[in-house]
Amino acid sequence: MTIYDRSARGRACDLFDRGLGRDAAAGVLGLPVEAVRKWHQTFRAVGGDALLDMGSHARYDFETKVAAASAVVDGGMAKPEAMRRFGIASISPLKAWCRLYREGGAEALRPRPKGRPRKAPGAPATREEEPEREVRRLEAQVAYLK
Repeated sequence: MTIYDRSARGRACDLFDRGLGRDAAAGVLGLPVEAVRKWHQTFRAVGGDALLDMGSHARYDFETKVAAASAVVDGGMAKPEAMRRFGIASISPLKAWCRLYREGGAEALRPRPKGRPRKAPGAPATREEEPEREVRRLEAQVAYLK
């Protein structure tokens, strides 16, 4: 995936403002139609400012995710309208939220802890296991010394 700089998106905004569609803008800019299609969709949904600010990963809170996903899934709202109403700059996270919302409800959109899960603590040794462990340790120590 190629990442285009702000100036390319700015030129695309100017072309969209002048009324050019995605195919014509892609031809003028010499860029792939698929990239310009996504830019055009963002431009139509939330405007040129959001298109220029693309490239930084926006963080959305739990309430925004649930409201947007429920509006699309339960309320029948169109995705571009939900993007505009809730200030979502890209359709990709909205699609993912809708999928998660359909599969697991609002709880599926809750933030999860990052990284590797912590190891569960072992059960404490019982009175019978402690002498056995000590005997094994001492036997290993004697075997090492031989």
